[in-house]
Amino acid sequence: MAELRAGLIGLGQMGRHHSRVLRQLAGVDLVAIVDPHVPADQRPDDVRFCDSIEEMLEVGVDLCVVATPTQTHLRVGLQLAAAGVHTMVEKPVAADVDAAATLAKAFADRGLVGCVGHIERFNPSLQELRKRLAHGELGELYQVATRRQGPFPARIADVGVILDLATHDIDSTAWVTGRSYTSVAARTAHRSGREHEDLVAAVAGLEGGVVANHIVNWLSPLKERVTVVSGERGSFVADTVSADLTFFANGVQPVAWDTMQSFQGVVQGDMIRYAIAKPEPLVVELQAFRDAVLGERNDVVTMQEASDVVLVATAMKESARIGTTQQL
Repeated sequence: MAELRAGLIGLGQMGRHHSRVLRQLAGVDLVAIVDPHVPADQRPDDVRFCDSIEEMLEVGVDLCVVATPTQTHLRVGLQLAAAGVHTMVEKPVAADVDAAATLAKAFADRGLVGCVGHIERFNPSLQELRKRLAHGELGELYQVATRRQGPFPARIADVGVILDLATHDIDSTAWVTGRSYTSVAARTAHRSGREHEDLVAAVAGLEGGVVANHIVNWLSPLKERVTVVSGERGSFVADTVSADLTFFANGVQPVAWDTMQSFQGVVQGDMIRYAIAKPEPLVVELQAFRDAVLGERNDVVTMQEASDVVLVATAMKESARIGTTQQL
């Protein structure tokens, strides 16, 4: 079987990870990289290095990964769609709702795979969590609480913490629960002297009355990536740094006359940490992209789904700006 010819645009921190995985991915041949900002002496010798997208298209590619700043996604994506190249754009899909919708339409109109690198969907802990929620193991869902914080990444200059980090939690929360956002209220802060916000605290409503809250910032020396889903039978805790999933069950309160009159909540029960396979999420994500191009499966994050994420993120920013809850 002939290998798919792959291109990569952007060889920054994330682009280098894509380069590593694409070189190892069965059925894919990384034939061209575009990044005019990389000095000649730092360019890899085993793959053609191009100074422009036009040059890469002349080499010929079937699929391409875009790992460039968010503000460039619309221009680069439209160029690839016009050239008939299946494309995965790193999240967020675009900097605003209109640009996201334009990109989604461009790839759909050409019948191309247009997807977005919301990599948390491919984290083993969240995949296991989604499966167990779908099987009803938690019963009725009450709340999703996420914490995503750590030091400021110097590579991010064109967007704030909402578009860069909170979009992970917006997408994964809707995905693992199968519920869309109905409202959002948020507060932000600017503590590092940058143009864009570096902290957000948000409370949101999901379909079915589920409450979500997200704590996201670039101001903590502690790197934390945690999702807690609580329901009538207990709580799941997914740690996407360690890829661990733990279940904390509601305990059984002994029935006694004195406790019946005072007890109003739940008690601590058993704890289970699941033994799950832990493949590298980026490998699984790029395998899904390859297979979607081949028509073998379709579990990538579509540009339309990613557009919905940008819509919620935009509402989060607007809520913080004017101080009111935004309905979606």
